[in-house]
Amino acid sequence: MDKLRSMEVFVAVVDAGSLSAAADTFRISPVMVGKHIKYLEERLGARLLARTTRRQHLTEIGAQYLAQCRQILAQVQAAETGAEAMRATPRGKLKITAPVSFGSECLAPLMADYLDAYPEVSLELNLNDRLVDLVEEGFDAAIRIGKLDDSGMVARPLQPYAMVICAAPAYLEKHGVPHTPDELARHECLDFMQWARHLRWRLNGKEGAREESRFRSNNGQALRVAALHGFGIVMQAEILMAGDIAAGRLLPILTDHVPPARPMHLLYARDRQPTPKLTTLIEFILQRYGPAAAPPPATLT
Repeated sequence: MDKLRSMEVFVAVVDAGSLSAAADTFRISPVMVGKHIKYLEERLGARLLARTTRRQHLTEIGAQYLAQCRQILAQVQAAETGAEAMRATPRGKLKITAPVSFGSECLAPLMADYLDAYPEVSLELNLNDRLVDLVEEGFDAAIRIGKLDDSGMVARPLQPYAMVICAAPAYLEKHGVPHTPDELARHECLDFMQWARHLRWRLNGKEGAREESRFRSNNGQALRVAALHGFGIVMQAEILMAGDIAAGRLLPILTDHVPPARPMHLLYARDRQPTPKLTTLIEFILQRYGPAAAPPPATLT
C-alpha cells in the first residue's frame, strides 16, 4: 500500500470520527479504510486505534503518530504547492555558463534586464572559456562557440561569433598598416592563449604573426587594453571591440583576412516539462541574440 495514502486515511478516520465517514471522504469502502489502518499498525507493530462497538479512540502511540502524520502531510502539501507554483510562474535559481567575452559584454547586461522582468528568479552567471559539463556541474544552460559535439542537449542557434583585427591609431602610425597576413611577422601581435596553438593567428587558412607573441593572455579584455595602449595588433571578438572601433580608439585592419565567424549556440538539457524560469530565459536570449534578432548597436564608452 501507499504509506502516505494510508497516513491520509488514518488522519481522516480520526477527524471524521469513524471508518465509514472516512470511507465517504475518499470514496472507498469501510473495509478498505480498515486495511489502511491495519497496514500502518503492522508496520509500526502497535495499535493506533482502540475500537469498541460504540466508539473508537486513539491509543497513546496513535496520538503521537497522528501528530507526526499531520506534520508530514503538511510538508508534502507544501512541497507540492511549491512545485506547482514554480511550474506556473518563473521563480527559483538559474545557473548559466558562457565564454568570458560574450558573457561579460553581452549576456551580463541582458541578464540584468531578464532579472528586472522576472523578480522571483535569481541567477548565477559563470564565465569560463573551458568546456563545462552541464549535467555534472549543475548548469541549466550554456553558451557554446564553435562546432558542437553530439551531446544529446538541445542546441538553439544564435548569431555567429564574428572576429575583428584592429590596432590603435598611434600604433599604426608608428609601425605602418599591414595589408597582408605575411606582413604581420614584423608586427607585435597580441596572443590569446585560450586558442589552440594551431589556430592562433591563422587568418583564413594562412599563417600570420610571429612564431611567439611577446604579449600573451588568457583574457580578451586584457589584450584589448594592451591594444588600446598602442602595444600591438589584436584579434578578438567583434562584440568586445565594437565600442572602441565606433569611437575611433581602435581601427579595423586586414578585413579581407579575418577568420570566418564561428557558430554559437544556446544549450540546455531536454525536458518534457521545462520550468517557466528556463523557458523564459531561453526566449529572452533568442529574442536578443537569435538568428533573426537585429545585431546590437555599438556602444560608445
